[in-house]
Amino acid sequence: MERIVLAIETSCDETAAAVTVGRRVLGNAVYTQKDHEKYGGVVPEIASRNHILKLPYIIDEALSSADVKFADLDAIAVTDGPGLIGALLVGVSYAKALSYYLSLPLIPVHHIEGHICSLYISAPELVPPFLCLVVSGGHTHIAVVQDYGKHTLIAKTRDDAVGEAFDKTARALGLGYPGGPKLEKLASKGTVCYKYTRGFKDKKHLDFTFSGLKTAIINHMHNMDQKGEQYNKADIAASFQKEAISFLADNTFRAAAREGIKKIGIAGGVSSNKALQQAFKIRAKQEGIELYLPEDKYCTDNAAMIGCAASFAKISDNPLGLNANASKMLF
Repeated sequence: MERIVLAIETSCDETAAAVTVGRRVLGNAVYTQKDHEKYGGVVPEIASRNHILKLPYIIDEALSSADVKFADLDAIAVTDGPGLIGALLVGVSYAKALSYYLSLPLIPVHHIEGHICSLYISAPELVPPFLCLVVSGGHTHIAVVQDYGKHTLIAKTRDDAVGEAFDKTARALGLGYPGGPKLEKLASKGTVCYKYTRGFKDKKHLDFTFSGLKTAIINHMHNMDQKGEQYNKADIAASFQKEAISFLADNTFRAAAREGIKKIGIAGGVSSNKALQQAFKIRAKQEGIELYLPEDKYCTDNAAMIGCAASFAKISDNPLGLNANASKMLF
């Protein structure tokens, strides 16, 4: 019999809780902190304090929407890493307290494992093995999901994650934070008219580099400013986005061909980018690949994906000794 799980996610600036049974989401609540926009990025101390203030109410909201009480729960799940250490500690401490008070098993879940499992929520028919591209503000990985909870890393970024490159380019364009969605919106109004050189060109490996692409944009704008040349920021945004997405698609589909895999999933916050989704859909159709995308509400950080991952994750054998791990490894 599947467990009713209360899941908690506080790895960055989303305060989230959900009630899940296997791949089914009974209740889901997310509070996205707005305080960080004026600082141009997430302030860890503010994020931690907001989690402390909001988490009890978010948990109540998730339980209420699921029509579930504490007495109905079978387990508590929580993200224990990676992420901001202070933010993680809020969720882990709260989960440990609930686990102890309710005498329930505690299940620690890796944040990236959660993103991969978001695909199972949106596509209940999906089963391993498949290839997964994980793209977010802090992560860019291509992995083979061999089985539930079993992965092999195929490629990763050597520097900036793609979401980080989006944010830094958006900042250079004066768009503010969060940069990714704002850059995507601006790019939709522009034309791809600039060609930026891709890193690792003609290399046999499948790793990524985005710091050079971001720097090329900044240098291009500086050079035009110094020469007094006019440019359209929307065109620059569109050109950047096209190259970044093409890089992701080229390496992902090369990896699928190399591994002989015909199923690809995309997970993480950047997977909500509509230009990325469209590019992958076109490529998947051309190459006879089944493509899986999470629903928008499960792209960014949420607790439903943590609850789903908990359905096959290992129960902690020392729940009171569980600690947050800001650099917890998955691969």
